[in-house]
Amino acid sequence: MKKYLIAVDLQKDFVDGALGTKEAVAIVPAAVKEIEQAKKDGKTVVVTLDTHTEEYMNTSEGRHLPVVHCVKGTPGWQLDAAIEKAAAGAVRVEKPTFGSTALPALIEKMSAGETPEIELIGLCTDICVVSNALILKAHFPEAKISVNAACCAGVTPEKHLAALETMRSCQIEVF
Repeated sequence: MKKYLIAVDLQKDFVDGALGTKEAVAIVPAAVKEIEQAKKDGKTVVVTLDTHTEEYMNTSEGRHLPVVHCVKGTPGWQLDAAIEKAAAGAVRVEKPTFGSTALPALIEKMSAGETPEIELIGLCTDICVVSNALILKAHFPEAKISVNAACCAGVTPEKHLAALETMRSCQIEVF
């Protein structure tokens, strides 16, 4: 069985930039350890990158969340420095919105027909982590999909907890 760690959007703008929070900053050391351990355990590490253009404010997302962030090529689009170091050599997936529809296809291809085991960590629990977890669960209904709550942070602590509960309700293991 192929095992994966998906590190969702651990980018500067979500950690300590335009949309950063103290909770996001606080989970970085645990996320670094989780990425390092995953590599030692032979898991394939995949990092997602929220990726926008200068036209962000003209998108549906931009109209609902009018904070320019993660514009490709800017410092805020880059992974947090500690995450970047830990995730060296990881597979990277750029995504233009919350959930990546390319991610399941990539994992399916890398798994060569085997049912994968997938763990997710990252930011924001209540937006991009939950979106990707649900897309992956829909694509791989028999796969073990889990979320490490200690390596995630939401927009607020309350939304973080609500997203974890939503994922539990959808048979995603939360630990």
